[in-house]
Amino acid sequence: MEGDAAHRKARRWGVRRYFAAPGKRHGIARRRVVSCAGLLLVLALGGCVSPPPVDADIAAAMRHADAQNRIGLLREQDERISGRPFTAGNRVELLRNGPATFAAMEQAIESATRRIDMESYTFDKQAGTQFADLLLAKRAQGVKVHLIYDAWGSMDTPPALFAKLRAGGIRVVEFNPLRPNSRVGVDLNRRDHRKLLVVDDAVAITGGVNISRVYEKGPPPPGTPATASTLPWRDTDIRISGPVVAQFERLFQQTWHEQHGPPISPPPPTPGFIRGHAQVLAVDGLPSKNEPAIYRTLLVAIALAHRSVHLTTGFFAPTPELRHTLEAAARRGVDVRIIVPAHSTSSMAIAAGRAAYGDLLEAGVHILERHGVVLHAKTAVIDGDYSIVGSSNLDWRSVVFNNEIDAVVIDQDFGKQMEALFRADAARSREIHLRAWEARPLGERIQEWTARLIEPLL
Repeated sequence: MEGDAAHRKARRWGVRRYFAAPGKRHGIARRRVVSCAGLLLVLALGGCVSPPPVDADIAAAMRHADAQNRIGLLREQDERISGRPFTAGNRVELLRNGPATFAAMEQAIESATRRIDMESYTFDKQAGTQFADLLLAKRAQGVKVHLIYDAWGSMDTPPALFAKLRAGGIRVVEFNPLRPNSRVGVDLNRRDHRKLLVVDDAVAITGGVNISRVYEKGPPPPGTPATASTLPWRDTDIRISGPVVAQFERLFQQTWHEQHGPPISPPPPTPGFIRGHAQVLAVDGLPSKNEPAIYRTLLVAIALAHRSVHLTTGFFAPTPELRHTLEAAARRGVDVRIIVPAHSTSSMAIAAGRAAYGDLLEAGVHILERHGVVLHAKTAVIDGDYSIVGSSNLDWRSVVFNNEIDAVVIDQDFGKQMEALFRADAARSREIHLRAWEARPLGERIQEWTARLIEPLL
């Protein structure tokens, strides 16, 4: 059996040895070209990385698993892993793209009466200036405003924009500055990849949408080459109102305090009003503490799936355990489908993901590459009733390096919306088939092999 698998791998790669090293890097900043010297520096600083084992999580979940108690088991395991409970009584709204998310964020900011907390990997000059004006206007009305932005993801943003915010009374924290400073140590690898807005501890918006101009693009003119710089970006967020917002607020404060930001007051008391019927859990990934709860809960959910696992990701470079969990689900008859980008700001990231296609396709996993947009969404819907919307990709960097945040929703109505969005993306995607995949050129195989060697840092 192992010999057959090795033979298939050798045939697929056209080489005798098969390398399966780690992988990846994120977001808008992928458009920058990394020099060889810079890459070697990052490799040296990153050291050897490996994802945390989740066998015990899966074993605990599977011990009494069956179709009837699946949701109960999922809830129990997610609460155990995350250390916080699912909260009922929430209203959730699916935000299907960047413009819809921006409109919801602007509305939430304009409605603020007490406090606004915003966290974003990228806070660029164009979109950032628009939001800065909104935030400054609310601060002038007496609303407390706090902003966290990532130093790497917002590298191109003029410092004057953040100086303007500070001068207007807004408290601003730069996550892990790229230069020596008196607040935190320099760590190029560990980035704040979260996208989160919390207003008055009553409304939270989170997902994959950065504060960036890339979502404002229209379709390129006919004949224009399809690239990350010409195509519009496709992303997904969720708007949540209800008691669970307090969990998202606490996670914002946790990052603020860990970055030694200036003192801020506790958030206002949670209103506690019942807004809807969705059960929601805020799940964070804290690789710096070896607590990647997002990764662990996702693998448990896949392991417990009975009918379908439908995943959408902006960057795909799966860890061995994620790949094996997906393969095992497909082999037991679960409909496993993954939509990944056909176009990206990083050709190496695309190649690293494609390096995993062969084994997944052989196991029966369906892989679809989304065309016509730069796919940046990070979502999952499992068995139609368990959904995830957040900032975490299906890659090594989201597991071992990045500060991430996801919303987990147990709700059939929301699950139907998620399935409809998944089908819409699938209809605009090209499915990869094993026979055609095995006939790809040697040059592509070499690029995949090269990318796989450095995939944890892409």
